[in-house]
Amino acid sequence: MSIRDRSMNAVVTGAAGFIGSHLCERLIDEGWRVTGIDAFTSYYSRADKQANLAALRNEPRFELIEADLVDAPLDQIFADAPLVFHLAAQAGVRGSFGDSFSGYVHDNLIATQRLLEHALAAGCPRVVMASSSSVYGDAEEYPCIEAVTPTRPRSPYGATKRMCEDLADIYRGLGLSVTALRYFTVYGPRQRPDMAMRRLCEAAVGGPSFTLNGDGLQSRDFTYVDDAVDATLRAGIVLDVPLLLNVGGGEEATMLHVISTIEQLAGVSLDIHPAADGKGDVRRTAADTRVARHALGWSPNTSLVDGLSSQLEWVRSRSLATAGR
Repeated sequence: MSIRDRSMNAVVTGAAGFIGSHLCERLIDEGWRVTGIDAFTSYYSRADKQANLAALRNEPRFELIEADLVDAPLDQIFADAPLVFHLAAQAGVRGSFGDSFSGYVHDNLIATQRLLEHALAAGCPRVVMASSSSVYGDAEEYPCIEAVTPTRPRSPYGATKRMCEDLADIYRGLGLSVTALRYFTVYGPRQRPDMAMRRLCEAAVGGPSFTLNGDGLQSRDFTYVDDAVDATLRAGIVLDVPLLLNVGGGEEATMLHVISTIEQLAGVSLDIHPAADGKGDVRRTAADTRVARHALGWSPNTSLVDGLSSQLEWVRSRSLATAGR
């Protein structure tokens, strides 16, 4: 038995975002009724987010509510005790410094606490929350293990994600089934326009040159979006899940390797401009995913080269469509 057997209603916050839109499509494909919530914040363009939802526009089992979680009518939205996937957040490591931090507090902390409060009151069967590998900071040992590696965020963004995990633990103690997924650098079609892999792909199809922060030897555990979505859905429907789960693609690579791979796939030489290390950036990320593999029966299936090829083709198609208007 799984949660799927008890309910086929789901709420996805951040539904118009990168991972959220892919998750909504996966849920619809598997027979769920989905209510998506998105505030359409100005972090990147509304047009991009609306395009993310194109496949769901005429889907009768999908409803979109435009609302800020801090004042959205969650008591009404959660009235039938849906499964909740909470992916909405203010993202971005570098942008979280300075005066903009108040937005991170609003969108990440206050919104999450309010969502957990209402989910508990409504008797929702589970909340699956998006956390981040940013909670680890620069670890002393790799790969990072959920219950072993200390969390030492290097950015205010990472700190808000760590505090959201603390909130999840509190509400779990009150009886809410909640799990937080520590995503490791998710990439693929619809990735946010500020992310490095999207900007590299855009540079490869004639877009602006790419600014490389640091020496290029910094490495990441890259996770293709379909693998991240598969882990997210499984975390929602299996009966027993831990509080914390790493979700990593299992293929660590340096930025120089990513650049070289995209150049080979596109058949071009990229124009790269060097710059200083980004504020709050970490040197390395690497996920130990044994807990997720065991608890969810999950494993990542997409190689880095296949995932980059898919993202490059999406960027190329998007560029051609824009040019044809």
